Amino acid sequence: MTPSQQIDQLIAGLKDWRGETLAGIRKTILAADPNIVEEWKWMGSPVWCLDGNIVVGNAHKDKVKLTFSHGANLPDPDKLFNNGFGGKVWRAIDILEGDKLDERALKELVRAAIDYNRAKKKKAPAATGAKPRT
Repeated sequence: MTPSQQIDQLIAGLKDWRGETLAGIRKTILAADPNIVEEWKWMGSPVWCLDGNIVVGNAHKDKVKLTFSHGANLPDPDKLFNNGFGGKVWRAIDILEGDKLDERALKELVRAAIDYNRAKKKKAPAATGAKPRT
């Protein structure tokens, strides 16, 4: 089964508001950039990637959680992040039943994460085996 099929199966298995919410979020994330790839990691988590991990989506008992791998480094002018402020790397968005997530703002956050991944990739030393000069 492909990662996209596994995500389809996960969403179909969520018979309440979480399935509909995760399906809408998925659509918005994929609309942010046509090159985003869906992966299935960590024993059952949908992950959207482009030049590295962008965001992990999980359905919990009372919420849908979007965890941005480098959220602490991303601009969030629309104040979507509402969890994970104690950490130095990730930030999350917890969506509760009845919450409305701003699709435009989510797309912008996903694009910012892609830009961050690309910038980080450019800064990485070449894999030549040579040590960088100090």
